Amino acid sequence: MMKMKYALLVVSVMAAGTASAQSSKFQGAFGQIGVGYENVKPSAGSSTLSVNRFNIPINTSITSTNSAVGTIGIGWYQDVAKGFLLGVGAEYSPFAGSGGTTTVSTARALPGQNLIVNDYSYQKKDSYNLYLSPAVLVGTDGMAYAKVGFTGAKVLAFESLNYNFTGYSLGLGYRHIFKGGLYGFVEANYADYGSETKTESSFFSGTSFTASNTKSLTSYNVLVGVGYKF
Repeated sequence: MMKMKYALLVVSVMAAGTASAQSSKFQGAFGQIGVGYENVKPSAGSSTLSVNRFNIPINTSITSTNSAVGTIGIGWYQDVAKGFLLGVGAEYSPFAGSGGTTTVSTARALPGQNLIVNDYSYQKKDSYNLYLSPAVLVGTDGMAYAKVGFTGAKVLAFESLNYNFTGYSLGLGYRHIFKGGLYGFVEANYADYGSETKTESSFFSGTSFTASNTKSLTSYNVLVGVGYKF
């Protein structure tokens, strides 16, 4: 009788351990696509133009843009404690956003010339994000999560120059499983892409030109989408 009681106790402990070790519905690899709205806000730092060593300050104004955005993403979530997960992921947006305008003017006239004013268009494209994502289960079919990542993007044609920005990203989101591994999600993201300085020199008709420009970039988006947890 004692042996039977001991065996039943061992079976009960093993069953409890197995139940507690069961994976949540969100553990494992996933792939997803999202669409939504994005605001891109560039800004200009210090800019100068040197003509035959004569330095002329530059005034720069840049319009922000609002456009549709699409992303594709992959990743993995792992259960780390009851009700808690930790994920890693990568996402990419291959589409160029709406075009904005950069207006550059000299603060004063060049020697023997008038003020110079030029307009340039720009576009953000090829943005990516690599992130860590702590998450908490909401009921049996939901998961709320945060994202902290390393992000980058290209901006084409700032003053005819191409910029490659890198910085950090933050995000919050929610997923809900509909059936099997199919889920929907909604999330909001912010990215600070940092700043980059470009310097370009040229020589024309006996005159040397050197231009230096510093630009920075931030953006935020709101996405909805669907994915599959494998």
